[in-house]
Amino acid sequence: MGAFDMLRIAGSSLGMHQTWLDSLANNIANVNTVKPTDEEAFRAQYVRAGAVRGGGVEVEAIVEGDPEGRMEYSPDHPMADENGYVRAPEIDLASQMSQLVMAQRGYQASVQVTKQAQDTYTTALQIGRG
Repeated sequence: MGAFDMLRIAGSSLGMHQTWLDSLANNIANVNTVKPTDEEAFRAQYVRAGAVRGGGVEVEAIVEGDPEGRMEYSPDHPMADENGYVRAPEIDLASQMSQLVMAQRGYQASVQVTKQAQDTYTTALQIGRG
């Protein structure tokens, strides 16, 4: 595998991991977003990644969560219905935080591969000059 192949594969990984990090950040930021019961809940975004033929990875789809969410009893909330309920998103914060760590590690690994491929390419250029 050449340096250009490594750069292409690592670049695709960087893009996929950045999309994953962005969706996780959005989900975590909206974990406590509530709506009136007659509206849809905040819909979490889940990134589905897939392999690219010839090497690399891509975002196959961004799947949205359940618009029903979950009903929370919060009678003092200004958006509560006559029974005291609001609609909250169906987001598991622990799962989102675990995925955030995995996405960060994947991004960091892709950056390291990119740096190594650049160093390999630079070394090859210097050998050619000598």
